[in-house]
Amino acid sequence: MHLNPYGADVVNFAAELANRPPASAGELADRCRAAGLVLERPVEPSDLDQTLAVVDVWTKVVDATDERAKAGLVNEMLARSAAYPRLTDHAHGWHLHYRDDLQPLGAVLFALISVGTAMHLVSRGMDRLGRCAAADCERIFADTSRTARQRYCSQPCANRDAVRRHRARHSTPPARLAGGRR
Repeated sequence: MHLNPYGADVVNFAAELANRPPASAGELADRCRAAGLVLERPVEPSDLDQTLAVVDVWTKVVDATDERAKAGLVNEMLARSAAYPRLTDHAHGWHLHYRDDLQPLGAVLFALISVGTAMHLVSRGMDRLGRCAAADCERIFADTSRTARQRYCSQPCANRDAVRRHRARHSTPPARLAGGRR
């Protein structure tokens, strides 16, 4: 997975992991490959455990309502995953790694998600991670929109909520007949 200047790929992947946690090391490996991450080592159950722990910590960043608290949580993540950036050409030409080489996948994801989240928040805005505004949805999303106005995790949730609001505005209580009967 290439870390773009905005961190969008990484935060979208983190949101996907948070919304639908992998159930096995094999599923984690498949989803990482599908996201473009080059796996340099076999994926172990301990990688799944560490990834789920990273997602739990990351979810606290998403749910933080105060910018300073959010920054503090990201800084804690960055400190725990600290390694000096290095150039590498192992897969897709020269690019930066924000981690030591040959780390297990759980540590790699911790570093990627920490740095990607920091880049996303400082380049797009501290409020650009959130939960879906639909009443029946708790999914996490990373707002990568140009307008910085994303409120829903998906278009179906936005549509359902719009229909619900429309019906609420246009519904009228049934008229009562004389004598209390309808």
